[in-house]
Amino acid sequence: MTATGSRDTALLCVRYALEKKAQDVVVMDVSATSSLADYFVLCSGRSDTQVQAIAQSIEQNLVAHGTRARSIEGLATGQWVLVDFADVIVHVFLEHVREFYDLERLWARAPRITLPEPYLSQARDLRSASAAR
Repeated sequence: MTATGSRDTALLCVRYALEKKAQDVVVMDVSATSSLADYFVLCSGRSDTQVQAIAQSIEQNLVAHGTRARSIEGLATGQWVLVDFADVIVHVFLEHVREFYDLERLWARAPRITLPEPYLSQARDLRSASAAR
């Protein structure tokens, strides 16, 4: 997969995560600091059921785009689900699990990708709705 293809895949992951109301979606370009992948997509869910739904939505919808996950880990428990698309790795966390592992701090040198519209607006709206609770 090319870097452009990897970025497109990462943005598709964002799209399907936001459709399931994922919180705090972050895309990090880890290509310069890791041989694991080009991009990490991180997001959170409020319950193990939502974490599972987010991960399943991403996995199933990317299959429709011709991209299959190499592996999926953690789906049964819904605490931290890792979906590996080779050049893009998606981490879907239960909120407190994400805080504990703090991958954003561990990968602090990796540049964050600014989400394009309409994803940016959708993420902002979800954040505002969450804060209002």
